[in-house]
Amino acid sequence: MARRFALETDKRLLAKAVWMLGVKGLRSVHRHKRRLKKGEFFPPFLYMSVINSCNLRCQGCWVDVAAKQHKIELDAATRTIEQAKEMGNSFFGILGGEPFMHKDLLTLFERHRDVYFQVFTNGHFITDEVAKRLRDCGNVTPLISVEGSEIISDTRRGRGGVLNQTMAGIEAAVRNKLLVGVCTSVCKSNIDDLVSEKWVDRLIEMGVMYCWFHIYRPVGPEPNPQLALSSEEQRRVRQFVVDTRATKPIVVIDAYHDDAGNALCPAVTGFTHHVGPWGDIEPCPVIQLATESIHDDRPLKDTFNNSAFLKDFRELTAGETRGCVIMERPDLLVELAEKHGARDTTARGGVIDELKNVSPRRSQYQPGDEIPERSFVYRWAKKYAFNDFGTYAKHFDANRYQDPDTKAVAPELVQIGETNR
Repeated sequence: MARRFALETDKRLLAKAVWMLGVKGLRSVHRHKRRLKKGEFFPPFLYMSVINSCNLRCQGCWVDVAAKQHKIELDAATRTIEQAKEMGNSFFGILGGEPFMHKDLLTLFERHRDVYFQVFTNGHFITDEVAKRLRDCGNVTPLISVEGSEIISDTRRGRGGVLNQTMAGIEAAVRNKLLVGVCTSVCKSNIDDLVSEKWVDRLIEMGVMYCWFHIYRPVGPEPNPQLALSSEEQRRVRQFVVDTRATKPIVVIDAYHDDAGNALCPAVTGFTHHVGPWGDIEPCPVIQLATESIHDDRPLKDTFNNSAFLKDFRELTAGETRGCVIMERPDLLVELAEKHGARDTTARGGVIDELKNVSPRRSQYQPGDEIPERSFVYRWAKKYAFNDFGTYAKHFDANRYQDPDTKAVAPELVQIGETNR
């Protein structure tokens, strides 16, 4: 891996990533730990969905991509980033919709060259011209989504020709020496194709430097529960991630486990929270409930430190499960919304009903099946910078955990659907 980084990357971009994402990122986590000891809170990493619009219509998408376009304006995004920088933050995840549909996105990156951005994108708007501007900035890594083979991609993304356009975006980014990542929302229709050595080897050959395997969450207005992974399939993904980290020259990211393989949720631990296209401050992108906004009069520091809704979310959820609350205990989110008068942050206005209709299922928390990291580097990094920060140790009660796998299996869960394979 070291040889790949030495030979295949732009050294200026690599140095900026090491400094801003590595050194300054670790400093932001250190500040987070110090704040927690004093009873204060501000997440060390922020995710921002800068726009709701998208050129695709993916299965199970929770974003109002077909609604009237709304975006976080450049000045509002700048204020948010500046206030986070004052708290020591140096890394921001940029989401959509499709972020590159925001006309001021590249200007935002150019304004804030002292922090690092990861852009979640389908890659369709990454041309050589765009990639050259990103290379000039030096502080952006595109994380490009690939959802399967050509047929599967077209089915998952809602129209034809998607994979070819995505691959062209990856090629343009690599050709311009960007640090490129590829992510996949793993589901039943793509697990065999993409959770494989063959796929990882292809990414390495293309010049991709890191990959990220998410677990598909059947949420939103049109969830697809038939695509959701079983507990055994989720364990298979975890084992693959651990093994790939120890055997392949590519960085593999996951957001669900600590160094010992214990499950966690980054929003529950306070590692990160999310800002939606309307400026609402949410626990994470898929939980579209909020009581505060970046457009509120008070400083962002005070908002995060004094939000009763976000504090209650972290503590209540940590007490009931170590997994994904929207998958395992959607009833807790309904309870929190009613208790705090949290607003629905979508254009469609049906989040509460959607939560009530979710069929609970296991997520990353599978007690007794923990898979620890094999790689010394990942063990060290997670032990220091990606753990529960004492949240579960303080709040989790295994006696209150409700295991969805012990309940009756809903009919749609046994209908795997060969057409999705």
